[in-house]
Amino acid sequence: MRRTTWVVAVGAALAVLAGPAVFAQAASTSPGTAAKPANSQQEKMKTCNAEATAKGMHGAGRKSYMSTCLSDQPAAPAKTNSQQEKMKSCNAEATSKGLRVPTARPS
Repeated sequence: MRRTTWVVAVGAALAVLAGPAVFAQAASTSPGTAAKPANSQQEKMKTCNAEATAKGMHGAGRKSYMSTCLSDQPAAPAKTNSQQEKMKSCNAEATSKGLRVPTARPS
């Protein structure tokens, strides 16, 4: 009985000492508490939204404008790897030479 009481007391003391550190860490990693750098899509959305608000747009007109605005401004360019670049250049070269893939003919 004494050993159980001692283990419970030690566990409670550790919880009291470690509790604030755990809560502080959880608060600092929770969303919305720390400022995160905005990515290019978020920046485009913010800019287009501000422009639509400045123009006084509402409803379907605003939705249409936002769609056009977001598609007009290119996002960060997609990274292509060397294999994609090779395929693109080979396909362009084959097209310019008029080469085609042979099709199987029925026997």
